[in-house]
Order: sequence, then structure tokens, then C-alpha cells
Amino acid sequence: MTLAQWHSRHWSVIEGSVRASTARAYERGWRLRVKPWLGHVRLEKLTAGVIEEAIAGWEGSTSTRIDALSVLSRLLDGAVRAHLVPLNQARLARRPKSESATSLRSRALTAAEVPTLLAAIDDAHYRRYIAALVYTGMRANEATALRMEDVDLAHRTIHVRRAFSIGADGRGVELTPKSHKERDVPIPTPLVAPLTEAMAGKHRGDLVFTGPRGGRINASNVRRAIDWKTLRAKLHRDDLRLHDLRHTLATMLFDAGASANDVQAVLGHSSMQMTERYSRARSDVAKRAAAAIDSLFGSGLGQAERGGDS
Repeated sequence: MTLAQWHSRHWSVIEGSVRASTARAYERGWRLRVKPWLGHVRLEKLTAGVIEEAIAGWEGSTSTRIDALSVLSRLLDGAVRAHLVPLNQARLARRPKSESATSLRSRALTAAEVPTLLAAIDDAHYRRYIAALVYTGMRANEATALRMEDVDLAHRTIHVRRAFSIGADGRGVELTPKSHKERDVPIPTPLVAPLTEAMAGKHRGDLVFTGPRGGRINASNVRRAIDWKTLRAKLHRDDLRLHDLRHTLATMLFDAGASANDVQAVLGHSSMQMTERYSRARSDVAKRAAAAIDSLFGSGLGQAERGGDS
């Protein structure tokens, strides 16, 4: 049996076990990467080496290639349970390398760029939504699903308990946040006024962020409404993504001295390893090492070198 034949039998099982958004990412990964490279290969011929060769040929970002590997792994997990193969070779293959801490930090806006970003958005409805992404680190689909009952202005906290997603049928659904973890995020001073404005005249179950006509704001329509391409040009950041606003908060929290545990809690990361990618701790290791050596030798090393050269 080929991988494509197994996919036609097992896909419905995978689709029913994951979020709609994950299923869409898996479907793209299968259609654009896994099937063209490996669909014709018989299951028993899929070795880790064969899979790694395919990964090396896949185009796209790291995250999209990881999605493709993930759907392949789920297919082979099912094949193992069906006794079609003894081992999931995808679990032995080397994963595409994730973005380094340095690249994540470089994607973040600086504290000086944030006001420029917000000032470039004319419509207050969309400006408030973008401000919430910057100052809370919420994912775009979490801010989209935020309701009045989730916001406690008196205690300056937001309880993130749901996320908006488009289902397989094209309809919007509200699910638990990524990793199924609810969390509390702080409301910093710059966000108090925009939130207060967004909540004015609304009731407990109403959406906090709505468009000029009262409709739901989401990542797609906000990019169109604020002309994301033009906004990028104003910031001289042609590669800026909406998700980089989340990177921005993570970076600013670390730079302000927040602990890794606190940053993890605010962002809702499932692992500390993910959180620490935003820290300067690793990227600054050379500076700290140099400082340690300087404390031992001071200027004596330079003097010794000059004496040796004379």
C-alpha cells in the first residue's frame, strides 16, 4: 500500500482528532509537500532517510514544513496501529530547524516602533485590536474571540479562555486556546484607554473587538482594512507579520526584566524551551563570557600582547 492510498483511508481519522485550523494546515502540508514527494512510496519503503530527503526538498517556512512532517507522522502512527508498518519512521527523521532566538527577536518591533505602528492605523476599531495584540501578546484568534466577561479592567487582567477558528465547512467556531490552556494576561497602562473605548456600551457576552459595522474582527479582515502592505512600508519592515506583534511583547517582557516563568505564563507557551527563545540569555553569552575574562585579566592581557610584539 502506498502512502497516498493509506491517506485516503486514514485522513478522516486524523481530521476528526485535531482542531479545524490544524486540519487545514495538515491538508495543505499533505497536498503541497508530502503527497508530491512521498505519496507514491510504499509504506514499508518510507525510511527516515527517505523522509529527510523529502524534507530537504520542501519549500516554505519552517512552520509549514513542520506541519507537513506532522501530518506524515500522524499517518504513520495510524499505519503502526493498523499493523501495516512496525515503526513510525517520521519520528526518527530530523525536524526542520526552527527559527533561532536571534531571528525571533529580530522580528519583534522595538518599543519606539510600537507607537508608529498604532499611529499609522486610522480606524480606531482596528487600532484598538492591534494595540491589544501588541500589549497583551494574545494570538490574533484569541483577541478575535475576546468577550466582555473576559476583561477585568478593575484588576487590569484579561482571562484568555477561547480562540476563533474557521471550521472545515467554512463557518466560524470558538475553541479553547492553543494547547487547550486558559490563562490570564495583564492590561498595561497604554491599553487601558483603548480597551475602555472598545467596551463602551457593550454587554457581558458581547465581543470586545468589533469592526466599524459591529462585525467580528479577525486576522484576515484587519490586514485588509488597515492596508498591511502600506503599514509595513511606513515601518520599513517589509516582512512584518501579524504574529510578530506577539514576538514583540515576549521580547519587551524579557528586556524589562520579567522572569521566564512569568513570560511563559503570559504567552501561554506549552514549554519553557519555547519561551526562552525570546530571551537574550543565550544570544548574549559571548558578551558575558568576554566580561568574565575581562574581570580576570583586566587590561593586563593587552599589555602582555603589546610587550610580546615589541
